[in-house]
Amino acid sequence: MSGILDLLNSPVGQQIISGVSSQTGQSADKTGNLLSMAMPVLMGAMQKNAATPEGASGLLGALSGKHSGGGILDNLGGLFEGGVEESVTNDGAGILGHILGGKQPAVENALSQKSGIDAGSVAQILKVAAPILMGVLGKQASQNNVSDANGLSSMLGGMLGGGQGSKQQSLIESFLDADGDGSILDDVAGMVLGGGQKKGGIGGLLGGLFGK
Repeated sequence: MSGILDLLNSPVGQQIISGVSSQTGQSADKTGNLLSMAMPVLMGAMQKNAATPEGASGLLGALSGKHSGGGILDNLGGLFEGGVEESVTNDGAGILGHILGGKQPAVENALSQKSGIDAGSVAQILKVAAPILMGVLGKQASQNNVSDANGLSSMLGGMLGGGQGSKQQSLIESFLDADGDGSILDDVAGMVLGGGQKKGGIGGLLGGLFGK
C-alpha cells in the first residue's frame, strides 16, 4: 500500500496540486509543500479519531457511503474545472471540523507559517484537500475490503508509514499530541514550527519529514 506522500508525487497527486493551486491562486510549489505537510496531519488526526469505537464507525460509514470507491478521484479534471463547487468545500469544512475540532485554527495558522501561504488560503486548500483525502481512503478501503475498526486502523497506519515503517507514524502521533495528554493536535503550532519547549528531537524530525 503506497503512502499518502507517495500519492502526492504521482501523476494523480500532481493533478491535485495543480488543481488546488489554480483554485487558490497559490504557486504549485507552495501548494505541494503545504499538502505534503497537511495530508499526513489530517490522516494522523483521522487515525486518532478511529481509535475510538464511535470514531471508527463514523469513518467507516463515510468511507463506505459518500466517499466509497474514491469517486472524486475519477473526475479530478471536472472537479477543478471552473472552480471547485461549494458542495465540495462545504463537505471539506465538515470533515475538518470533525477530525480537528477546536484545534483547526491552530493547525491552519501553523501550516500557514510553515508554508508561507496566508491562513485564509490554507483554510481553502484544506477544505478541498479533505474530500480528496476521503476519496483516497475510500478507494483504498474498497480495494482492501476494509470493513472493521482493525482493518481501518491498519490501512491508515500503512498509508501514513508509506513504506518507512513506524517512525513516521509515531512521529505523527507525537505531533498530534505533543504533551501526551490525549488532546488531539495539542501544541500543533509549536510542533510544526519546531518552536516552543517541545523543540527537541520531534521538531527536527518533523523538519526532516516535511522536507524543511
